[in-house]
Amino acid sequence: MYLGIKAVIAKSFARIHRANLVNFGILPLTFENENDYNLFDLRDTIELPDIRNRLKSKSRITLKNVTKNKEVKITHTLTPREIDILCVGGLLNYQAQICNVSKKEDV
Repeated sequence: MYLGIKAVIAKSFARIHRANLVNFGILPLTFENENDYNLFDLRDTIELPDIRNRLKSKSRITLKNVTKNKEVKITHTLTPREIDILCVGGLLNYQAQICNVSKKEDV
């Protein structure tokens, strides 16, 4: 969905835009230091190593710029529920998962 976008890394987010990203399964991340934004160019290759485990364990997240061999710290303001939503691919998948669990419990 959304051309394979997994995350958006920005200086900041409008509240509704951030919520929409989470609902669509796209990780909203911000730079700890806003000036780090300038270390990246359009065609740079970036990596978010071990992102799923780092989100769940509330560890610091490192963004690697493979092209320039640099690393910067990024952060998020996600709630535990939002992390669960992102880990299953978005709000629709999350709700479907809840419905499936409820149906199994009813049987």
